[in-house]
Amino acid sequence: MSNLFDLTGKVALITGASRGIGEAIAHAYAAAGAKVVLSSRKQEGLDKVAADIRAAGGEALPIAAHTGSLAAIEAVVQQATEAFGGIDIVVNNAATNPHFGPAITAEESHWDKIIDVNVKGYFRVIKACYPSMVERGGGKVINIASIAGLEPQPGMGIYCVSKSAVVMMTQVLAGELAADNIQVNAIAPGFIKTKFSQAIWANESVNDMVVKSIPQRRIADPEELTGMALYLASQASSFTTGSIMLIDGGQKVGNAL
Repeated sequence: MSNLFDLTGKVALITGASRGIGEAIAHAYAAAGAKVVLSSRKQEGLDKVAADIRAAGGEALPIAAHTGSLAAIEAVVQQATEAFGGIDIVVNNAATNPHFGPAITAEESHWDKIIDVNVKGYFRVIKACYPSMVERGGGKVINIASIAGLEPQPGMGIYCVSKSAVVMMTQVLAGELAADNIQVNAIAPGFIKTKFSQAIWANESVNDMVVKSIPQRRIADPEELTGMALYLASQASSFTTGSIMLIDGGQKVGNAL
């Protein structure tokens, strides 16, 4: 059974890999035998994650790039191919949310930034990696969506729209790329304790309100997503595509009761 989750010989590109969910997934993949290509905007954070992975016996290649630039993404893929031979697994995790408050108060610049990074950025990465996956006989795409893409969240309207688009992109590409033996799935986290969500968990009153909406009565750690991320990257998920895997401590169920 352990062979089902073995990533030996696979190469994984993970965006937003300098911290939080991306960092946790990178460590999990490296521990499972994959060579990991780490990308985010700042090199310093990536270098630290890569050093930690190497210290644990893994292989890591840190490359700073912004998913808003197709040329930058293509350069990452080229360097990964030169170093490791190609790309088998993509984890789209880089995201932004510069607007918090009623959606009607959002500016054009907020829409442009959120959609460009959270939606178009994901597509750019997939498109850049697609030829390599086809050449290598197939691949895995794991898009990090959100519970915010499945039901509205207070003050996060534009972000919700972007994550809803990620859900639909996942399902569209799952159908279109199935013939190439590429499985495309998404993980939809609930509240996870990362720097991205610090405005929530660092505020005691807001944190208490959020926790009350979660049946398990807590916010998750990033490592609690890695089991699902490993499943979706491995042979174990060979007949799973177009799925949205919700990891939310029961929040969506609780909200429906």
